[in-house]
Parts: sequence; structure tokens; C-alpha cells
Amino acid sequence: MSKRVFIAGFKHETNTFSKLPTDLAAYKARTYYRDDEVAQKMRGTATEIGAALDAADKHGWSIRLPIYANATPSGRVTKDMHDHFTQVVIDSLKADGPFDGIYLSLHGAMACEHDEDGEGRLLQSVRDLVGPDMPIAVTLDLHANTTDRMGDLSDILISYRTYPHIDQYEVATQACDLLDRTMKGEIHPKVHVRRREMLDGADHGRTTGPGPMVDALKTLDKLIAETPGVYAGSINAGFPWVDIHDVGPTCVVTGEGDDPAHAKIAETVMEQIWQDRNKLSIELVKIPEAIKRVQTSLAQGVSAPIVLADYADNPGGGGYGDATKLLGAMIEADLKDAAFGTLYDPEAALACKNAGIGTTLRLEIGGKVDPNVQGGPLSLMGTVTAITDGTFAMEGPMTRGTRVDMGPSAVFSVGGVDIVIVSGRFQNYDKMYFKSMGIDPTKKKVLGLKSAHHFRAAYAPIASQVIVVDDGGGLTSRNYKELPYKHVRRPVFPLDMD
Repeated sequence: MSKRVFIAGFKHETNTFSKLPTDLAAYKARTYYRDDEVAQKMRGTATEIGAALDAADKHGWSIRLPIYANATPSGRVTKDMHDHFTQVVIDSLKADGPFDGIYLSLHGAMACEHDEDGEGRLLQSVRDLVGPDMPIAVTLDLHANTTDRMGDLSDILISYRTYPHIDQYEVATQACDLLDRTMKGEIHPKVHVRRREMLDGADHGRTTGPGPMVDALKTLDKLIAETPGVYAGSINAGFPWVDIHDVGPTCVVTGEGDDPAHAKIAETVMEQIWQDRNKLSIELVKIPEAIKRVQTSLAQGVSAPIVLADYADNPGGGGYGDATKLLGAMIEADLKDAAFGTLYDPEAALACKNAGIGTTLRLEIGGKVDPNVQGGPLSLMGTVTAITDGTFAMEGPMTRGTRVDMGPSAVFSVGGVDIVIVSGRFQNYDKMYFKSMGIDPTKKKVLGLKSAHHFRAAYAPIASQVIVVDDGGGLTSRNYKELPYKHVRRPVFPLDMD
């Protein structure tokens, strides 16, 4: 008989140092789909929900998919929003059941107003309703702060293995295949979670070149191959810009039964991550040095764009996306044939729209959410060179096919710099953030991007040089010792030890 499977998704990477609350409006500003709209929007995309829909077809499942919600990283998820999502899930489980299994697409770094473990709280509500025997499969982001509660309440727990995250579809397919086997009684999986006293680790999970994360994954796979009964293994680098007790890296192993050998794998991998805690595969450069390098390279001649990544103000990690220090330096350096995006400023985007294409005017742009973070507004004279509604579909490789709505958007050209101003907070990890605005990024000499690492999936192949810029002070800066942590377990690396 066909298995009945409940599917839902609730994602957020919480930066507790952000002043922006994550409420229902924040989810609707990015992704909030209900009932039939979920499949309509997500089928055919390179996402977990896209994979789950395909898995349902492959395995012959009858499914119910009442809600999928994903907000841009920001401050704590409000109690009202978490309660709302939980109630939708519980109501559907009651009204549309019985079910044979559950698949949940979560992030793993959600902190709420009322509970620092948002995923654990959701899983507890689900488990309390369905009981201990209902198989629950969960997929997480590589930057999950995986708690013991998440592991205890799941039967299958698997995270992405790539950063940039280009394997979301594959990981969810693996989880759904294991769920199908579990529902059929072929396997009886259990999750093991292990950690060390660290805020951040495994090179923050970078897999675009040699480094601690790549080495740890090799060790994990070797141990899995040598150990019977292991179904999946994951390494979560953790998300450090959140002030909670269980922040930090984990190794998660899903295997048959409660086998101590599976927990030992996680312990061994975490020990390696601890030993490699000071190894980084990237160089973080201050703004003046970054501009100097750009000017030197331009003087020598470049055949492909130089990428400047604004690490300290990455909207993909909770940055406001409106910091102006790097943009201001690019303009002051009088860079030519350059583009910068995306800059969050709905007020300036509306002013451009009202002014119209071809209008030259003075605008105050950026730096408005919190001027103390990475610079206040820039007063600039420029020309509106493009206006759009801000909608497009990703071309990939990350989340190919998913729809984006940046809200009213414009290109404001100042000197030789085309600035993409948008009405929503978005990390620029797809060339469509420029192309949808009429800018061909491959034709530019310099690209300034609001992104820390995901940009590499789309932009590294077209770049002549990548410079990662961190001038400190931003909400996603690697300035952990300057942040007011109060709830993290102590002592912890790197706050209390080297």
C-alpha cells in the first residue's frame, strides 16, 4: 500500500545580534507558501522540497504539504511566528492523518524569543502528537547548531555537505530514501550528535578548496565505510553569530540501532575538528588593502571581474545588507566599469522608481537600519539607469529555479559604479541579482557582492581574483571577541582559549 507522508519546511538562520525581529512579515518578504502553492512553487527546483516532491513520485507516496516558510537571516524568530507555524503543522497532522512518516526541511540555527532551539521545540511538539514510533526524517543546513534535542527527536538527521550549498537536492533525496526504508521496516535508524567547546569550526564549513572541512569529511567517510550499519554522516560547522548555549560545530551520525560505534565516529571526527580549530582556508582583508589590490590588478590589466565580497555585512548570515563602507571606498577610489549589489534600501529604491530612468539626482543610500554598523548613509549624486519589480528565477548552481522577489529595485549609477538598490534583504549568490537588473557581471571589471562565501558557486568561475573583505564591526564580521555573548557555554573557543 502507498505510504502517507507529511512534508513541511521551516527555515531560519538566526543572528541574535540583529535588531530586526523575524516575524510573519519577514517570512512573507522572502518565502511563505501554503498548501497547493508549495508544490506549485517548489517542484522542479534544486531544493530539499523539490527533492521531497520527486521522492514522493519515485516511492509512490501520498503526501500532504501544508506549509513551507524561509526567511532571510535576521534576529530572533518571534513567538507568534513559531507558534503559528507549529499550529499549522499540528492541525494538519491531526486533520489529514494518519501518516506513516514525516519529512521536515529545517535549518538548524533557529533561535526564538521563547526558546533558543527553535527546531528542537518544533520537533518536540510534533513528537508529542505522533508518538515515539512515527519515523521523522530531517535535513539541516551545514551551518546548523545541532542540539541533542534535535537528535533525540529525529530518526534520520542529515545536513548539506557543501558550502556553497549546492547539494540540497541530493541530501534531501538521501533522507527521503532512508525514510522510505524506515517506514517499510527495513531499517531502524538512530541519531548520534557530538560537539566540542567551540563557537565555530571546520573552517566554517568551506568546501571550495583544501582545508579542515574537506579533511574532516574525508575522515568521516572513511570511518563510515569501515563501520557496519551507518546510513549517513554529517558535519555541521555551526553558526557562531548567535548567543545560545549549544552554538557551534557538531558531527551527526545516523545508523542502525543504538550502536556505540556510531557515536564513536562522531567523537573521532569532532576531535579532528578541534585539533584543526585555528586553520582557515581564506584570507580576510581590510578595505584599504582590498582597494589597493584592486587598483594594482586593474593597472596590470584584467580579463575577468575582480570580486570584492563584503564578508562583514552578509545578509545570508543576518547582516542588514545596507552597510556602506565597502561601497563608499569603491566610489572614492573612482573605480570604473564596476557593479555593487545588492544594497538594501527600500526608501532609495522607491525614490529611483518615482524619479524614472535617466533622471540624475542626489540620494541618501544605505546605512539606515543601524548607522553604527559599518557606516551610515552615503549622500551621492547619480543617475537612475534601470528600474524593475525585482522578480526573477535563480539560474544556479545554488537553489536553481527558485523564485526571488526583491521588491521594487533600481540601478543607481555613480561614476563608474552601478549600484543595485533593492527593497528586500538578499545575499548575492546568483548572477541573476545583476542580470535581472540589466547588468552583465561577466563584462564588469569589479564586482562588489554582499556575500561571505555562497557567491563562489556562481561568481568564482567568472572571476580573475576574489578578495574577501572584513573591516570589522559588521553583524557577520569574524570579530567574535567583540560581541556581547551572555548565554553561550563557557569556556569556549575562541572567546576563552586559542
